[in-house]
Amino acid sequence: QMTSTSTVLKRLLESSAQFPIKLHNFIDNEFENTKEKMESVNPATGELFFYLNRSGKQEADRAVAAAKRAFHSWSQTSPQYRSSILLKTAQIIEDNLDDMALLESRDQGKPVWLAKAVDIPRCIHNLRFFANSILHHTDPSILHHSPSPGLSYVVRDPVGVAVLISPWNLPIYLLSFKIAPAIATGNTVVCKPSELTSATAYVLMHALFEAGLPKGVVNMVLGTGAEVGEHLVTNPDVGLVSFTGSTAVGKKIGALAALSNKKTSLEMGGKNACIVCPSADLPTVIPDIVRSCFINQGEVCLCTSRLFVHHSVIDRFLSLFLDEAEKYTVGDPESGSKLGAINSKIHFDKVMSYIKIAQEEGGKIELGGRSVQPEGRCTGGYFIQPTLITGLTDSSRCMQEEIFGPVVCLVPFGSNEEVISRANSTSYGLSATVFSENVNEIHSIARSLRVGTVWCNTWMLRDLNMPFGGTKESGMGREGGEDSLHFFTEQKTICIKIN
Repeated sequence: QMTSTSTVLKRLLESSAQFPIKLHNFIDNEFENTKEKMESVNPATGELFFYLNRSGKQEADRAVAAAKRAFHSWSQTSPQYRSSILLKTAQIIEDNLDDMALLESRDQGKPVWLAKAVDIPRCIHNLRFFANSILHHTDPSILHHSPSPGLSYVVRDPVGVAVLISPWNLPIYLLSFKIAPAIATGNTVVCKPSELTSATAYVLMHALFEAGLPKGVVNMVLGTGAEVGEHLVTNPDVGLVSFTGSTAVGKKIGALAALSNKKTSLEMGGKNACIVCPSADLPTVIPDIVRSCFINQGEVCLCTSRLFVHHSVIDRFLSLFLDEAEKYTVGDPESGSKLGAINSKIHFDKVMSYIKIAQEEGGKIELGGRSVQPEGRCTGGYFIQPTLITGLTDSSRCMQEEIFGPVVCLVPFGSNEEVISRANSTSYGLSATVFSENVNEIHSIARSLRVGTVWCNTWMLRDLNMPFGGTKESGMGREGGEDSLHFFTEQKTICIKIN
C-alpha cells in the first residue's frame, strides 16, 4: 500500500540531522532503495536534512526500460484520460500547498512565503494548463484536387521515452513544467531532479501515483549528473532530452544527445540586462527592477544581473534603488524574511568569490557585499546580502559571467545604439528588460536585443501560451504552450488518395 502524499510530506518535514529520512528512486510505480546514499543539507541551517539514493548506470537503465515498456499502452490512451491524471495530481498538490511550500523552502533555501506564492501555485498551474491544452489541440488537414483527388492530414506522435533533467533553483516549478506536457502528449518519462533539491520531486511521484498514473509512465532516478544523468542521456532507448541548468552542463548534454540525434531542448544560463531610459518613471518601476535583481536570492535564470541606466538619471536611480533594496531583509526563510539562504555551501563560496573579483577589478560595493549570519537556528546557514556594484567595465568578469546570486552590476550609458550593442555583448541571450515611457523607443530596443524574452516596463510577466527559451549560450529550443506540444511530439503527414 503506497503512503499518501500528505503523510509523506509530514514525514519529510519531520526529517532532521538527528532522524534523517532517505528518499528513494521511483521506478515502475515502486519506491526502490540503493546501497549508496548522499546527504542533502538544509541551506538555512547548514545541517543534514535527509539522505537520498546515490544511483548509477544500473538504476538509470532500469528506469528507462520501465518507461519503454509503458510507452505503447500509455501512448494509446486518450487525451481525456491523460488530462484526468494531471488534474487529479494538481488537486493533490493544491490540497497540500502549505506543507509543499515549507518543504521546498527547507530543501532549496527560498523563503516560505515565496514558495507559497509562486513555486507551488506554478506547479499546480503547469499541471492544469497542459491537462486542458491537450484537450483542445487541433492539427491541420487539407482536401486537394490536383494532381489527383486526395486528403492530407497531420497527426502528432509522442516521441517515446523522455529524459527530464531539472535544476536546484526552482525544483517543483520547473520539473512540473516538463512532466506535464511530456505525459500529456503520450510520452513516458524518466526524470532526474538535482541531487541538491529532490524533496518536492519525491512528493510529486507520490501525488502522481495517488492520482492513478499507470506503472512506468513516470520514473525518477536520484543521483548526480555524472553518475546518473549522463547514462540517461546516452541510453539508446531515450528519444528526447529536456534540460534546464548551467551552460557548461547543457553543452555537454547537447553534445552527448547529438551523437544519436535525440530531440533536445536546453534552457541554460543568462546574463540578463535591464535598460533604464531617461523617460522611465523611476519611482514606479524601481520596485520591479529591484525584485528582478534579488528575488529568490538572485537564483533565477531570468534575474537581472546587468543594469544599464542612462547617465542623465543614474544618480537618482541609484538613490531610489538603494532605498528599495533596504526592504530586502535576509534571514531565516521561515521567519518572513524577504530573502532566504543560498542553496549550498559550494554556491555560496562561488557567489562570494565574484564579489571579491569585482573589487579586484575596480568595482565599488554600493550595497551589501557581505555574508550574513542570522541569529538562532540559522547561524550555520548560507546567507548573502543583496549586493550592488558600480565602476566595472563591460569586459569585466562580473559583467560577462553568470554569478547566479544576489549580485548586480550598475553602469551608465549614453545612447540607445550604444546600450543595445553593449547589452548584446555577452555570450548569453536569455532575457532582458527595458523601461521607458516612449513607445517607439521600447519597440526599437526590444526588437534589437538578441534574447529569447524582452519584458517592457515589467518583469516576469509570463503566459504559458508564449514560447520560452534562449539564444546563443542560453540555450536552444522553445517550450511553453504550443511549443511544448511541438517539442514532445513528432509531426507525421498522412496522405490518402480519394478515387
